[in-house]
Amino acid sequence: MANNYLSKKIDLTTTDVTTLYTVPAETTGIVKSILVSNDSSSQDTFTVTITKGSSIFSAFKDQVLHAKITVELLSQPLVVEEGEIIKVTAATANRLHVILSVLEMTRTT
Repeated sequence: MANNYLSKKIDLTTTDVTTLYTVPAETTGIVKSILVSNDSSSQDTFTVTITKGSSIFSAFKDQVLHAKITVELLSQPLVVEEGEIIKVTAATANRLHVILSVLEMTRTT
């Protein structure tokens, strides 16, 4: 089993659903941290979902983030499985930045 540490970063420049991280084939991801930063002078809201096939699961729904602040969303690691996708949606464009830290464990044959 190979281990790979990754950091995924996005600037939410639209209000569209935006893919932050997709778990590769033959891989399990252990998400250690999801940081969300608001660099504007106004509060905003965001949603984090996990997509598995055609199912969408809300991990953080309509979370409020006050102006000029950064928050850690996770208090414990989050396990995501092969093919699952973590997506983020901002209520307002050009305010929020997201950083995800993950350990990928790839099964080798």
